[in-house]
Amino acid sequence: MDQDEDLGAFDPNIPEEGPSAPPAGWLDDVHGYHGNKGGEGDNPLCPPPPAYAPQPELNKNTLVPNVRVPTVSEDVARDALLRFVGSKWRFSTKPARNLVFKELKPITVYRYKLETYTETRTSAWQFEPYNGQPVDGPQFGVSPPPWDVLMPPPQRYTDRVEKVPVPHSSFVKLCHKCHGCGRTRCGHCLGRGQKRCTFCHGNGRSRNNRCTSCHGRGRKRCTFCQGHGHNTCSVCHGSRNLLHFILLTVTWKNNISDHIPDRQPDFPDKKFEKVTGDPFFVDESVLVYAIQGFPDQEICDVSRNLINEHLHRFSSTSRILQQRQTIELVPLTHALYNYNGKESGFFVFGVENEVYVSKYPSACSIL
Repeated sequence: MDQDEDLGAFDPNIPEEGPSAPPAGWLDDVHGYHGNKGGEGDNPLCPPPPAYAPQPELNKNTLVPNVRVPTVSEDVARDALLRFVGSKWRFSTKPARNLVFKELKPITVYRYKLETYTETRTSAWQFEPYNGQPVDGPQFGVSPPPWDVLMPPPQRYTDRVEKVPVPHSSFVKLCHKCHGCGRTRCGHCLGRGQKRCTFCHGNGRSRNNRCTSCHGRGRKRCTFCQGHGHNTCSVCHGSRNLLHFILLTVTWKNNISDHIPDRQPDFPDKKFEKVTGDPFFVDESVLVYAIQGFPDQEICDVSRNLINEHLHRFSSTSRILQQRQTIELVPLTHALYNYNGKESGFFVFGVENEVYVSKYPSACSIL
């Protein structure tokens, strides 16, 4: 005899919980979306149509002008150092105010940046409780292929994600979790509404005294279903039916790669990530060409390699809407100085005149 039979019977008309996602074969096929199976984690990529093959607009090389390296005056360098020292409580401003500059050495630093603006589309079956809302089903027409669904793009080089139901892909079916009942049997009490008291193991007594937990009944009301033996279906929320449709997700993303030649061993290149430079060259097209004839050959090589890398990485899965390549001249000055008979230095970098110092004089310092 089942030891839980004394807890009462359950209603056989209330089913056990079904799967949280529609099982295989539960959903209808929609033309153009056969890769969507409807299971959990189903989100197949919609590659661009075969006819889409981006090509450069013009057969030309990209030439860039020569530029002059910016210089920093002693006053600007000292002010930048004082501002930096003022943000560090361990440093004294005395050395920054009294140091004597020996030399301000401007250093040529180019930063190359390639931006590839792409549009990617994925689709997946979705469902929601059906409460009488309009159903845009196949009776109104054939669902358009993923790339034929009109979606106005955002401002260029702006990241955005938009989700829209595919037209004419909707239909209504009984809920797969509750089989159209609107309720599911409680899995904690197996539909009986009561559970055996864990304190007295169902005896009603503990240590020859009436159990204080269940008041001698040997069982307690199930707190998960409040004693009803069932719960409202967590999928259809009691509506018994679900509206299924294919949800198209459109992702616009600006994919950025940049490069700064590493030629200054005393200055960490990661510092450049927080500052801006002077973008003296900007080239923009659907597909840009590799830079030719620039004085720094490494910039030319990086331009060619990154353009090829972006083309191979994105053209098979996304639409390339636009590309932009930029060369910035990032200000970098090595300031050499004397203080108390010792020579040292610091760097002023970026349009913002940020400062990097590896060693600072120890006047009133706890370094």
